[in-house]
Amino acid sequence: MNYHEMEMRAVYGATLNELIEANPHVLCLEADLGKASGTMPAVSGKHPAHYIDMGVAEANMIGVAAGLASEGKIPFCASFTCFASRRVYDQIYISVAYANNNVKIVGTAPGITQGPNGGTHMDFTDLSIMRTMPNMHVYAPADVYELRSVMHYMAANKQPTYMQLIRAKQPQIFDDTYRFDPNKAVVLKDGGDVTLVTTGYMVSFTLKAADELAQKGIKASVLHYPSVKPFDAATLIASAGKTGAVVTIENQTILGGLGSAVCEVLSENCPVRVKRLGIPDTFGEVSTENYMFNKHGFGISHIVAAAAALARK
Repeated sequence: MNYHEMEMRAVYGATLNELIEANPHVLCLEADLGKASGTMPAVSGKHPAHYIDMGVAEANMIGVAAGLASEGKIPFCASFTCFASRRVYDQIYISVAYANNNVKIVGTAPGITQGPNGGTHMDFTDLSIMRTMPNMHVYAPADVYELRSVMHYMAANKQPTYMQLIRAKQPQIFDDTYRFDPNKAVVLKDGGDVTLVTTGYMVSFTLKAADELAQKGIKASVLHYPSVKPFDAATLIASAGKTGAVVTIENQTILGGLGSAVCEVLSENCPVRVKRLGIPDTFGEVSTENYMFNKHGFGISHIVAAAAALARK
């Protein structure tokens, strides 16, 4: 099937159906956002006994999911990123992470992809706050094939997990031979002048920036981290040691997320120049994605400029 022709959320729903059919312990939980997540009617219509809509009660959804997980079920709980992480943080911290329950939490429409809903829904902190939680795995797949592989891994492995889900159709990066490994970054390009480190929604933009840099004679390595936690330090250290310059690019605040993970590793193991691109210490607003790229300086042209500036030094 040509999954890359589908929206990411449609592939989420289709893959959940596969997981349910392979293992009846897999469940789909929603907080009245099944249409936004791509599970209604895809999952609710095909597997109604495995579909639980908790209503507008995200904290209760997490508590129920923790109870189900403690009895051997594998609940996938989806909501907007602001609700799936920020609103239910304490419930996740105690009932999922502290209890080490096998709950899969899915934050949909991350970062600037929530543009029409504005600052209350445009959450830039989910990767950072979930990354600091003990026991929690944190994933951000970049395309539909990686999403499918990540979901199959999540269903087969027992640990608390948070995953970002881009809802819209995304450019194809991988194919159906791709296999997700949370302990390995994906080296998408190998160059010796500068290292570009990215994840999730920003991967396709970073690849385009690397192509533009190549036209300027600057060879960039592109490292994609589908797993922000656990974090593959070895691949980053090797690339930074070769290039001596690193630019991080994320659809998140630059405080505490991917950029911080990179700086933590490099400051202790391979001190080099690092420029973090993403959202500064601010809230979101009703806007288009291009507006946010230009306002906060992390679109393709900004990646190119930052990488070129570091590579020249």
